Amino acid sequence: MESLHWIDWAVIGGYFAFLGVIVLISMRRQRTSEDYFLAGRNLGWFIVGASIFASNIGSEHLVGLAGSGATDGVAMAHYELHAWCLLMLGWFFVPFYMRSRVFTMPEFLQQRFSPASRYMLSIISLVAYVLTKIAVGIFAGGIVFSVLLPELNVQIGTLHLDSFWCGSILVILCTGIYTVLGGLRAVAYTEAFQTLILVLGSALLTVFGLKALGGWEPLRQIVGSEMFNLWKPLVPAGMEGTWAPVKETGRIAWYFNDNYPWLGMLFCAPIIGLWYWCTDQYIVQRALGAPDERQARRGGIWAAYLKLLPVFLFIIPGMICFALAKSDTLEPLRQQLISAEGTVNRDTAQQAFPLLVKHVLPVGLRGMVVAGLLAALMSSLAGVFNASATLFTMDLYRRFHAGISQERLVWVGRVATAIMVLIGLAWIPVIAGGKGLYDYLQTVQGYLAPPIFVVFFFGVFHRRLNAQGCLAALIVGFLLGLFRLAVDTPVKLGLSGFADGYAEGSFFWIVNNLYFQYYSVLIFLVCVGVMYLVSYLTKAPDYEKISGLTFGTLTQEHRAASRSSWGWGEVLASLGVLAAIAAAYLFFRG
Repeated sequence: MESLHWIDWAVIGGYFAFLGVIVLISMRRQRTSEDYFLAGRNLGWFIVGASIFASNIGSEHLVGLAGSGATDGVAMAHYELHAWCLLMLGWFFVPFYMRSRVFTMPEFLQQRFSPASRYMLSIISLVAYVLTKIAVGIFAGGIVFSVLLPELNVQIGTLHLDSFWCGSILVILCTGIYTVLGGLRAVAYTEAFQTLILVLGSALLTVFGLKALGGWEPLRQIVGSEMFNLWKPLVPAGMEGTWAPVKETGRIAWYFNDNYPWLGMLFCAPIIGLWYWCTDQYIVQRALGAPDERQARRGGIWAAYLKLLPVFLFIIPGMICFALAKSDTLEPLRQQLISAEGTVNRDTAQQAFPLLVKHVLPVGLRGMVVAGLLAALMSSLAGVFNASATLFTMDLYRRFHAGISQERLVWVGRVATAIMVLIGLAWIPVIAGGKGLYDYLQTVQGYLAPPIFVVFFFGVFHRRLNAQGCLAALIVGFLLGLFRLAVDTPVKLGLSGFADGYAEGSFFWIVNNLYFQYYSVLIFLVCVGVMYLVSYLTKAPDYEKISGLTFGTLTQEHRAASRSSWGWGEVLASLGVLAAIAAAYLFFRG
């Protein structure tokens, strides 16, 4: 296929011009840290929901999730169908967050437990952002540019930058500029616009992909029923599947890395989902930008509906790309995706979405979908840039610099963002050493999410848990997660002495080969035990100080205020989300 047509470039240029206008308007309305970090708490429900969706639907989806669709079908749709987690955010957690009037999730943890818990969570969250969202966004930007503009190369002295690194750096610079200058208001409003572009562009890609393939039925026939089966997660050849225990010749197979066993999906996926949607600063910050509980809840419900789309916007296009390659309909796709043995190449499968854009879309539409790709990359990074700056500035820097001016806080947030971007760049080789972008993302989140999930959920639902128990659970869980990362990283990098992994049967070999979802559940169980044990061995918290921050300390005034913020419309809309999830599971039965 020829390079992008001038019409495509005109569409992309128009998109960036529109972003520039939004940033300029947003810059003129920044007077305080609340304006910069929370958009003055003046975001309506439509903007809140669209911003949540656009922040989530980013690089890991257009590159990683589509790649997962090409290799494993709908297996990863289990994660995407956790839209019900957003209902938990709107109905159960928004009332607590809005009453507390906090900037960040660590700040809420301080009100519920202690300042030490706040700072510990800030550190964990920043590490998670650098290793997942920032590094993943940079990596995905490089993947997209390497496919769409392979001829893009830059020579700086003796340093040669190919299209992958040029794309990564360009995405960082463009996103960093409008995020650093515009704050959350620029992020939220651009994300609302990006959501429309992304959804429309991905829908068109699905339509044109099916047209090139011949329709829905040829897709099902080519890829097979197994790739359409959500009820039988993929397991290694020879093992039993469906809802039977995962077995291996008479014993439980606790350590395999190339499948998605139902046991891990059943217990681990909800832990990661609820942590992400209900307690992660990256997502919840949009709800905190709403003026009241009603707007924040409606934004969460709206985002839940949008969250149901990725299965059809990313997984199905990935499967279409694989089907086109397998059927020899498009020879360039076969050369890229199908190995000499006739199986899908997992390394190049991450290029499925941009490859489909490159080979099936006509001029003009191709430019719009490329703009959608850039929108997803940039919105994902923009959200984490702003969340990271907020965490570092409001939770860590401000603690040691009392009385600092509002202007100084904003400047520090911008510098912190730039530093974390550089660290994320250095982490890219670790991602490249994994088996896929989306798998890498879920793996690292599985190691870092459990302690945060435990302290928030058990802390809100059980008032007896105290500051000592919270801090102990955070520290123990974080150390367990870092330990696993320290064990895995040398193997993924292929460092000297680790190219073949650890000696089979050794302790480190067991840790390295223990399936990541099982390890995640192990961290969760340990954190729950530690939190309860330490809490009951120490003094109970002062219930008056945590009034309104747990279900057990709500007053009649708290309940009445929350009840007045919703009606039957919100209830019916929430039931509609649950019905849509059930319909998806019924549809994808193989």
